Amino acid sequence: MPLSIAVIPWGILAGSYAIDAGLDPLQAQAMSAILFAGSAQLVAAGMFKAGIGLGTMLLTTLFITSRHFLYSVSMRDKISDLPTRWRLLLGFWLTDELFAICSGQSKQEFNRWYAAGVGGVFYLFWNLASFVGIVAGSQIPSLNEIGLDFAVAATFIALVFPLINTMPVIVCVLVSLLVSVVLTVNQVEGALMVASIAGMLSGFLCESYKDGNVSSHSITEGESS
Repeated sequence: MPLSIAVIPWGILAGSYAIDAGLDPLQAQAMSAILFAGSAQLVAAGMFKAGIGLGTMLLTTLFITSRHFLYSVSMRDKISDLPTRWRLLLGFWLTDELFAICSGQSKQEFNRWYAAGVGGVFYLFWNLASFVGIVAGSQIPSLNEIGLDFAVAATFIALVFPLINTMPVIVCVLVSLLVSVVLTVNQVEGALMVASIAGMLSGFLCESYKDGNVSSHSITEGESS
């Protein structure tokens, strides 16, 4: 519920963006119901407004949502034994928020009904918020200029912060932050993508160095014994 409430401004923004881009109310609501991806919806609406071709739009959306492939791989051991209908349902509802809540659970702790409850409530709130944005976007001019987009940053900060509990994760976050700010200030295109890759690589190297030290220490202790 806290995540669902926090995403309401973001959903309103997505609905109003779609109207501003020239979609009719039914098309705008269908985007939230079918695509169900906040950042991808905002980018797709902007590209639609700019008259960019369908192929480019689909490719961009694919790249933006490709992280969900990593989410699904990470969750596979918990979901792979479930019936197909469950895997399809949870796969469709696998958002950043659902992954953040359930990824840390062991296979024994994971409860498919709980996951479905989280995903279903979030889906309901997202579409209701989008509907409000669609109605408001038709009635209130420049709704996208009142700062609702901060909900995007606030939601992800709330999701990421509790997970910063190991040195590799700390290194990953700090490197991503630093590279993102430096590249953005210098107006480098693709700053966020470069920062993400730099953060992941630095976290991986830190984890590898940490594991290597642990292994070396264990071997040294064994030889001493």
